[in-house]
Amino acid sequence: MAKAKRGLGKGLGAFFGEEVVQEVANDQINQVSEKKELYIAENKNTASSEEEKEETGEFFVKLSKIEPNQEQPRKDFGEEQLQELANSIRQYGVLQPLLVQKKGDLYEIIAGERRWRAAKLAGVKEVPVVIREYDKQQAMEIALIENVQREDLNPIEEAVAYQRLMQEFHLKQEEIAERVSKNRSTITNSMRLLNLAPEIQQMLVDGLISSGHARALLAVSDLQQQMELADRIIRDHLSVREIEKLVKALGKAPKEKKIVKEDEALELIFKNLEERMKTVVGTKVNINRKDRSKGKIEIEYYSEAELERIVELIETIG
Repeated sequence: MAKAKRGLGKGLGAFFGEEVVQEVANDQINQVSEKKELYIAENKNTASSEEEKEETGEFFVKLSKIEPNQEQPRKDFGEEQLQELANSIRQYGVLQPLLVQKKGDLYEIIAGERRWRAAKLAGVKEVPVVIREYDKQQAMEIALIENVQREDLNPIEEAVAYQRLMQEFHLKQEEIAERVSKNRSTITNSMRLLNLAPEIQQMLVDGLISSGHARALLAVSDLQQQMELADRIIRDHLSVREIEKLVKALGKAPKEKKIVKEDEALELIFKNLEERMKTVVGTKVNINRKDRSKGKIEIEYYSEAELERIVELIETIG
């Protein structure tokens, strides 16, 4: 009995309000019985009576006539959580109707696929539904909003959903943020996770690494290095702080090495220029660089006669 109560209460208080949940729990069995009796007595599975029920709002539909929405953002439903909900449904029924739309002779789920799956596990033959008509974008937005509010999506599913809203329906991040009641920066950071190597995205989905680990790995542009660090997170049980330090150290080393190589190459170039000028003027020449594009040239002379020769040489160049 205790286990069933936990299944009943999980997330419903936040969605309906605690008072509503308690009220529904007290008389749900009677409500379900009355609705089923009404459905059997008045409708008798005829098309005309079904249309009449659609106009009034909530009614019961056989599970066999309901199909999932292929555009559903959520792909991973979790067997353990589904079984818990199924246990609750066996005792209390489906407390919240599925939101569906007509699709030929069937009904396509807009919101409530988790309840539909759990109802099948529970052996329920029919579930309460409410019919609405939405276009493709509206249906996807509603499915996304419901899952995000319930925190049902894993980080990658959420990021992919945001990406699809941008690419398929040309929504801006500000518009998405407004629809799901989140900050724009949250949307941006979520979508950045899709820049990770596919294998690391799967690690995040499987719960092998956390979102904090994943965000730290985003600072590494090389996908092979990302994978090596991700493997270390799992193998050595590294914390987010530890992986951040490793990423920071990894970012410094190549930069310093690059600067050294660059300086050596420039030094050779300017040494070569000094030798060429020395050949022309016949005395020692130094090029003193301030930066890549600025500096000064020093030409040494050891007598007045040599200075006059150098000046005459320069005048001939002019």
